[in-house]
Amino acid sequence: MLHMSGNRTFIEKLFPFLRWQQLVTRRTLRSDLLAGITGAIIVLPQGVAFAIIAGLPPEYGLYSAIVPAIIAALFGSSHHLISGPTTAISIVIFTSLSPLAEPSSAEYIRLALTLTCIAGFFQLALGVARLGALVNFVSHSVVVGFTAGAAILIATSQLNNMIGIAAIKRHSFIHVWADILARLNETNLYVLGVALSTLGIAVLFKALLPRWPGMLIAMISGSVLSLVIDGSAHGVRLVGSLPAHLPPLSTPDFTTASIRQLAPSALAVALLGLTEAVSIARSVATRSEQRIDNNQEFIGQGLSNIIGSFFSSYAASGSFTRTGVNYSAGAMTPFAAVFAALCLAGILLLVAPLTAYLPIPAMAGILLMVAYGLIDLHHIRSIIHASKPEAGVLAVTFLATLFVELEFAIYIGVILSLVLYLNRTSHPNFVSIVPDPDTRRRSFVNIEKKPLSECPQMKIVRLDGSIFFGAVNHIAENLDQITRENPEKAHILIVGSGINFIDVAGCQMLAQESHRLKMSGRQVYICSLKGAVIEVLERGGCGRSIGSENIFRSKLSALKSIVPRLDPERCRLCTVRIFRECTDMPGA
Repeated sequence: MLHMSGNRTFIEKLFPFLRWQQLVTRRTLRSDLLAGITGAIIVLPQGVAFAIIAGLPPEYGLYSAIVPAIIAALFGSSHHLISGPTTAISIVIFTSLSPLAEPSSAEYIRLALTLTCIAGFFQLALGVARLGALVNFVSHSVVVGFTAGAAILIATSQLNNMIGIAAIKRHSFIHVWADILARLNETNLYVLGVALSTLGIAVLFKALLPRWPGMLIAMISGSVLSLVIDGSAHGVRLVGSLPAHLPPLSTPDFTTASIRQLAPSALAVALLGLTEAVSIARSVATRSEQRIDNNQEFIGQGLSNIIGSFFSSYAASGSFTRTGVNYSAGAMTPFAAVFAALCLAGILLLVAPLTAYLPIPAMAGILLMVAYGLIDLHHIRSIIHASKPEAGVLAVTFLATLFVELEFAIYIGVILSLVLYLNRTSHPNFVSIVPDPDTRRRSFVNIEKKPLSECPQMKIVRLDGSIFFGAVNHIAENLDQITRENPEKAHILIVGSGINFIDVAGCQMLAQESHRLKMSGRQVYICSLKGAVIEVLERGGCGRSIGSENIFRSKLSALKSIVPRLDPERCRLCTVRIFRECTDMPGA
């Protein structure tokens, strides 16, 4: 039986969709089908818009919402996550590849598919290596700052389509704005009217009828307006007819030169895609009460991009909009994503020729609304108010997104987050504590929060943080400062309940500080250590250096042993007597 159970577990790891197959019923299939149809309608305008952002022909956005969505649903862990093209990844691809080839050209498409496949291999490798926790190092502030910056870039990239001037060759944020401002007098009012009308209708539907496919209706309205005013005769350019066929087979370029050229950008796309997918999956899982497996999600995303790259799909990840719509529409299993992809394929075959009437200014108006939706003002305000360091990370990532290569903006944000994290962990807090006479058990309290008298002979401090190589200097400096500020106190008790980890450098530091204080006539005691910390102290020989008689299991046992060691003459004259044990001392 155990052998069969082990085989079943192994097979389910290889084919995770076997885990939820028992959830599939006639009722769930009906709910998933309805959610899938809704999702297919939602992704139609989004897919076209995202492909344009990525510098690809419009149909590639729809291709990327078909095969990757099915693979990610079957091999991921979330029951509601919908994968496909996203704004952030689309703009990373554009900024990474536009200097290398002309957007929408055959060479550009080849590079995009190759980058997608490499990114998929990165994601798959991280998942197979069980490194799902890596996504936790991309902080929320980095994602919010990057997304806000990407929104500004998206809006900037569409300004020429909004006002009807020729495409700007330079892609720098500053240069684009400089060119736009210099050429405002060339604005085509017909183009601007179509763009603003489409944008206005989309905004109205989002505000008044959010459940309706507002973007799709707005695009149709923009197309009708263009026909009414004979836009093509007045400089209103059209998207053109999409090919009415399923995603064609494609072959990424696996030459050494291509891999070397695209690997840095592919790594940025991989990390961004994983961060998006896992964050969205977790967000929905909190409402559906489902447990998300980060490693399995990495594998699902990796396979979706690898396989998708052979079906003309560019880099895909989790979509917050489509995932939210999928959950709200009543999806119950990952079959909803499969149905959405199949419905989209059917729609692509039926309505693709109609895009011949879709004006590019209408798409620009839709993209402006998409860009605005990416700016998370609520979280930006909360980050700014909650933490200055996190606000700094957000600001640096935002500015880097605007002014440096986009993939490096992600790296800068991640590195800055890690630096701040290491800075925090390398500066554990020392908190002075004393027994509270107002509580029945005389619990220990922070004297900064509740000013109370301290023992004239003993300083009690609680160390909150791990003792590792990065923190040893800070801890040693604090111990030295404590002794200088309290020259009359010959006894120092360190409460170690907040110490979760100690390494060899930490052991050596404690031994050295104990010896230094002994040489100056002081004694260090430690209490309330966790079992794992005590084990490291014993293996590292620090227990012998400090003295087993100076290491205690709890604060109470420490005080019972330390108070009798205090100078009896000073105790005789003491009027503070903050410990219960003081009643047994001279003069009590």
